[in-house]
Amino acid sequence: MIEPTEIESIYRTYRSYALSIAYRMLGTFTDAEDVVQDLFAELANKDMTEILNMKSYIAKSVTNRCLNLMHSAKKTREEYVGEWLPEPVSGTALLPELAAEQKDTLSYAYLLMLERLGPVERAVFLLREVFEYEYHQIAEMTGKTEANCRKIFSRSKQQLKAAEMPAISYESGQRRAMIERFADAFQHYDAKELLRLLAEDAVLISDGGGASRTATRPIVSRERLLRLFTSPKAYRDLRTWKACLIEINGEINIVYMSRNEVQAVLCFRFTASGDRLQYLYMIKNPAKLKFMQSSLHQTNLGNEE
Repeated sequence: MIEPTEIESIYRTYRSYALSIAYRMLGTFTDAEDVVQDLFAELANKDMTEILNMKSYIAKSVTNRCLNLMHSAKKTREEYVGEWLPEPVSGTALLPELAAEQKDTLSYAYLLMLERLGPVERAVFLLREVFEYEYHQIAEMTGKTEANCRKIFSRSKQQLKAAEMPAISYESGQRRAMIERFADAFQHYDAKELLRLLAEDAVLISDGGGASRTATRPIVSRERLLRLFTSPKAYRDLRTWKACLIEINGEINIVYMSRNEVQAVLCFRFTASGDRLQYLYMIKNPAKLKFMQSSLHQTNLGNEE
């Protein structure tokens, strides 16, 4: 059995790396934490002489645990009430091993793009595209042949390209200014400003998980969103909550707070030109806001009113 001090050292060194794989695989940080905790609990009873490369071993173990979880959770996802959206996380401090050029792979739009892939496709794509493993390593991790992994990656790349990759990230000050304008226009029923901000084919996707009242289907077109956002009957709760602009999944988005509690998160995807809001993602499912709540309290933002 491994010494407690050794497992603690391994945990400190590789926890965030394991989380970065699990979160991108699952789209839920709560489940990702469970996967990582189980992995390190198992490591505590493992013969370390059997592990030649700890980083690769962790990548393989996390990937396979995630694949098992994704397959077992398929029915639950199919029975989910309304639209399913990834769980948002605040900032990128939780994943400090990320290089600046990899930050986009944590964005909310990127996570949604990954939802178009099946479990194995997602694993192969992430291990190659984000974590830069060689094909022979990915084959060993996933139980596929090297040739098969090459085909899976190529097919996944083409599939995501056809689905339109997320627009490039724009300078944070520009993004913040746009979202501040939206928040102010929404708060004051400013139809003219909303008209300037929303793309003609803008889409609102909401996730309440059956626990919070939201639209169960996407709302499409600027005209429909304008009617919704300027209606005195719609989103009355959001207008009573405090809108906080913070970094979520590496980009500025909005967290709505009330009595020090996170009530909703609103994430944005811009048009390719960067001057309009293309997609709006509203997360109100309480189960997907728990981690956001705890992490904001740690930064004291959750204690502001």
